Amino acid sequence: MSNQTKYDAFRQTYPEFVYESYQYDVQPDGLHIVFAFRIGSNILFRPTAFIPARHFLEMNQPRQVMDLLVFNIGMIELVSYWKCYCPPTVRVGCGWLDDDQVAFWKRVYYYGLGEFFYTNDIHCSPDDFLTIQPQGRPIAADPLPTHLDGDAHLVPIGGGKDSVVTLELLRRLPQTSLRPLIMNPRGATIACAAAAGYDMDQVLVIQRTIDPLLLRLNSQGCLNGHTPFSAMLAFYTLLAAQLSGIPHIALSNENSANESTVAGTSVNHQYSKSFQFENDFRQYVSRYLPIGADYYSFLRPLSELQIAMIFSQHEKYFPIFRSCNAGSKTDTWCGKCAKCLFAYIILSPFVAPSRLNHIFGKNMLDDTELQPLFDQLVGKAPTKPFECVGTISEVHAALAMTLSRWYPASRPALLCGFEPDPPSINLHHLFPQHNLPPTELSIITQYVQAAAH
Repeated sequence: MSNQTKYDAFRQTYPEFVYESYQYDVQPDGLHIVFAFRIGSNILFRPTAFIPARHFLEMNQPRQVMDLLVFNIGMIELVSYWKCYCPPTVRVGCGWLDDDQVAFWKRVYYYGLGEFFYTNDIHCSPDDFLTIQPQGRPIAADPLPTHLDGDAHLVPIGGGKDSVVTLELLRRLPQTSLRPLIMNPRGATIACAAAAGYDMDQVLVIQRTIDPLLLRLNSQGCLNGHTPFSAMLAFYTLLAAQLSGIPHIALSNENSANESTVAGTSVNHQYSKSFQFENDFRQYVSRYLPIGADYYSFLRPLSELQIAMIFSQHEKYFPIFRSCNAGSKTDTWCGKCAKCLFAYIILSPFVAPSRLNHIFGKNMLDDTELQPLFDQLVGKAPTKPFECVGTISEVHAALAMTLSRWYPASRPALLCGFEPDPPSINLHHLFPQHNLPPTELSIITQYVQAAAH
């Protein structure tokens, strides 16, 4: 049975997905959150989230604020469960959405699931893939009370090079403080925070759990695939900002995230890291969640190549950073996936091959088994890898610089017979599309100019 056939059959069998409720409870150990989603009469999902107590968190917030924030987190959490059977109707029973909010959520779901639809070969349109029916009561009508002020920054840490660069550049701002945020801590995220000078008592932690029923249904043949994780993180950061009283939320999404994964389409693995999503989210927050938090990507003016250039100057992170999804549970570089190969390539102009080989365990450009992934990264295949990787032009520029600097004579296997396009990326240039405050843009400008020289 094709996935399109399954999709159509599932939608007839399960015509409705219900967002039944959200609950939250402040206990001595922290904030506990539970959501309830239902498909049909006997499929009930109850995913949870937990924010451990910290001395810098004020858990007792106005109920109106908490209701709005947690309700909206549930709106993004639900898409991971909806995709099992893709019911044509989503009934929101625990809150109200106006027409513009409904339009926002349909955009987030449709484009955030672009990879899911593409890889499962499911054909649907933004209009007919689902209908959202809000049936709950409006949560708030009055202006929201807020206590966010000052110049502090909340910085989500993912364990890779990007959030490290954000941390290291933002700490150069005078009269500001940084608060790392880690969702589901693991070795690399904890180690990167520690290398930056933060122990876990100074880190805002979010523990998010997936309902085990979802994993069982996946093993039994329901539809499965990529969901917009960064959009989910965005809504959790609003709650984190409110609890910590921090007004600035500085993400680490670069300009390269705007490039489609499938050329000529809107299918983008990194949609919820794109500038389009960032602007849509900021407008939504301004209108419907005006708590005073300013969400933006600090690295938006930069390319992946510039980020790699800056990261290469912070060698203390070399032994501990990780960007490999396949090796995330064991905190290793698997050495076989597109993320590993891209990370190796983008750093290769700036880090000597011997040092890079030590980090990744081998010269990845000498591994012929990676040829299919290499072809995807350089644009020889119909699609880029469905991973968070840079643009095709950035890969070509990195390889051209690498060949010139490190391999003027003999070449590693993947580069034999390959001629990259001449570098078209100016390492001094900043992209103009961003939402950075002037002081932060100035820090990036100064550092990029110094690093490029």
